[in-house]
Amino acid sequence: MKSRPPTYPEICAVSREAVSIYTRHGYSCCLFGSTACALYGTTRTPNDVDLVVFVDELDTERLKRLLPQANSSFYLVDAKDPAATYKVLWYKLPRIRGEAERRCKVDILIPGLVTTLNIPPVPPAYIESRDGIPVLPILPLLLLKLQGWDDHRNHTEGYMRAKQGSDVKDIRELLDIARRVGAELRNENVQWLPYEHIRKAQDRLFEYTRRFPKTGPFWESMGFACYTALQGS
Repeated sequence: MKSRPPTYPEICAVSREAVSIYTRHGYSCCLFGSTACALYGTTRTPNDVDLVVFVDELDTERLKRLLPQANSSFYLVDAKDPAATYKVLWYKLPRIRGEAERRCKVDILIPGLVTTLNIPPVPPAYIESRDGIPVLPILPLLLLKLQGWDDHRNHTEGYMRAKQGSDVKDIRELLDIARRVGAELRNENVQWLPYEHIRKAQDRLFEYTRRFPKTGPFWESMGFACYTALQGS
């Protein structure tokens, strides 16, 4: 019997357990990615957990090992690439008799330029909470989604470029939510965002609003410039 994908409640439960373990070890962390978007109210069902742990070290493998050491439902497997030095982290999910193994992938990242995602280091006081789970503030989360769209559209592999449709849907919904809650660059609670992070987001926005001009006024209302402003310069 083919296994069922993780349900949204299961993904939230895995997220809470991972956060609990890192918190007990004294680490600040929060969700980003599709699960964080869903916690804010987007409609696409996530299928994994993306967690950023705010540490000064570069050893994500050590951070991964903390989870199976604390809870045996977490486990590590070798990467598919035989040359890779990293492990892939999973969480074992309940299954019914005859069903294939069910599991939820858990990605652990650290902030800063050491990763291609360039996740900004968030001061603990500004981490949001949704359903008891810490999440990246909505504006940085939206900008990371924009980065994901840009990365996917420029990818050499077709299967990665195909993800643009989901990115655009997530961005559209998250943009509407961000506007409704009054997220703006001028707000004091995002003044910690690094300048380089904002600058790169603005560059991506010129291309995004060129392709999706109807979203321009929404981005402008949050303090960004859109493609029409670039034309007038």
